[in-house]
Amino acid sequence: MLQSRQLAKKAIIYSCTECGAQATKWLGRCPECNAWNSYAQEDAPAAAPHAHATAMSGIGAPMPITQVGTDHAPRITTSIDSLDRVLGGGLVLGAVTLVGGEPGVGKSTLLLQVAQELAQNGPVLYVSGEESPRQIALRARRLGTMSDAIHLFTETSIERILAEVEKLKPVALIVDSIQTVHTSANGSMPGSVAQVRDSAGVLMTAAKRLSLPVFLIGHITKEGTIAGPKTLEHIVDTVLYFEGEKFQNYRVVRAYKNRFGPVNEVAIFEMHDDGLEEVPNPSAALISQRSQSPGSAILAAVEGTRPLLLEVQALVSPTHFPAPRRMAMGIDANRVSLLLAVLERKSKGATFAQHDIYVNVAGGLQIDEPALDLGVVAAVLSSQRNKPIAHDLALFGEVGLLGEIRSVSQSDLRAREAAALGFRRIVVPHSNASEMRADIEVIAVRRIDEVESMLF
Repeated sequence: MLQSRQLAKKAIIYSCTECGAQATKWLGRCPECNAWNSYAQEDAPAAAPHAHATAMSGIGAPMPITQVGTDHAPRITTSIDSLDRVLGGGLVLGAVTLVGGEPGVGKSTLLLQVAQELAQNGPVLYVSGEESPRQIALRARRLGTMSDAIHLFTETSIERILAEVEKLKPVALIVDSIQTVHTSANGSMPGSVAQVRDSAGVLMTAAKRLSLPVFLIGHITKEGTIAGPKTLEHIVDTVLYFEGEKFQNYRVVRAYKNRFGPVNEVAIFEMHDDGLEEVPNPSAALISQRSQSPGSAILAAVEGTRPLLLEVQALVSPTHFPAPRRMAMGIDANRVSLLLAVLERKSKGATFAQHDIYVNVAGGLQIDEPALDLGVVAAVLSSQRNKPIAHDLALFGEVGLLGEIRSVSQSDLRAREAAALGFRRIVVPHSNASEMRADIEVIAVRRIDEVESMLF
C-alpha cells in the first residue's frame, strides 16, 4: 500500500526563473547564474512513452552532406527595408522571431505596422494575452493600420490559438507576449520557466509544420535580458532586441541571433505619434545636431553592414572631491576607464586625477565596437584642452594599452560614409591607410601622441 502511494506521488523539480537550471530540491542561490531566491517549483515532465520507438523508426536517416539541397529559403518581405535587412532579407516561412525590449519602447507598435504590410498577402492573426481588442484597435487607428485582414484574438491557451490558426490559415502569427500564454501539457503557472519553454516549443513545432512565420514578443528583466529560461532564445530562429530610451525619438532594432542571416545588423527608426518611421540616412540624422564646441568628435562606426557617423561627446570638469567621477552613456564604462589610463601614461600632460569625466554617444545609441576608442580619446583631449576639433574631420581606430592605434575592419566603408556626408579628412590607423579608396584625405596615425599633435 505504501509502495503504491509512493508510485502515485507526482515528481517535483525546481527551476531557476533566471536561467532555467533545474534541481531536485529548492536552492537559495542558483549554481549556474548565481541568482538569489530564483528557484520555483514545477511538475516534472512525463517521459514520452514511445521515444525509443520514434528514434528507431528511421525517419530522418543520415545522408551524405553532398546530397542535401542548397536552395535558398524563400523570403516574404515586410515592406520595411531596414527590418528586412535585419531579418537577413525578409521573413522565412516557418521562422520564429523573438522580439524583446523595454516596456513602452515600441514592440507592439512595430509589429502592428508589420502586420499591416503582411496583411496585403492574406490574413494575419494577432494574439494578445495582455490587452483587450479595444486597446489594440485604438492603437491601430492611431497608427493607421486598420485592415480587415488583421484578426485580433485575445487568448492565452496555445491549443486554442493553434486551432484558430488551422481554421484561419494566416500568412503570419503574432503572439503578444510569450510570457502570458500557456499549454495544457504543463501544469505550471503561465509565465513560469516550464510554461514559457514548452509554449515556445509548441509554437516552433507548429510554425515548421505549417510553414508559418511567427513573431513572439518577450518581456525583459531589469538586467536587460529576455525574461524566462535561456533555452527560449535557443528555441527560436531569430532574436531581435528593441533598444532606445522611451524619452528619445530614435529606436534601434538589433539582431543578436539569426539562423537565416547575419547577426549584429541594425535598423534605426524614429518614433512619431503615428508610429515608427524608417530613418533613410541614419548618419545624417544622428549628427544633424552636432556641436562645434570643445569635447565633440565625429566617429565613423559600423553596425553589422551599415556604416554610421556618430557624435561622441566628452566633458572634463575639475572637481574638489577626492574621488573624481567617471560616467559613460552609450559605451562601456570600463572601456572609458581603460582609455583614460592609457591617456595619462602615453599622452603629453594629460592628467585626470582631479577631474570628473563624462562621456556620451549622442542619440541614445549603444555602441560596443573597438573603433569607438579613437573617438573617445579625441573628445576627451578636446574637452581637456578646451579646443574644438575641426568640423570637417572624422576618425576611427582601436587604442591599445601601449598607446598604439590598431586597425579595424571595413575601414573603406567607414571612409566612404564620411565622404558622402561632406567630411574632407579622416584619421585612421596606419595599417588601414592602404585600404582606402574613398575620395577623402586620409591621415594615418600609429600612436596616441601623433593623434594629439595632429588634432591640436
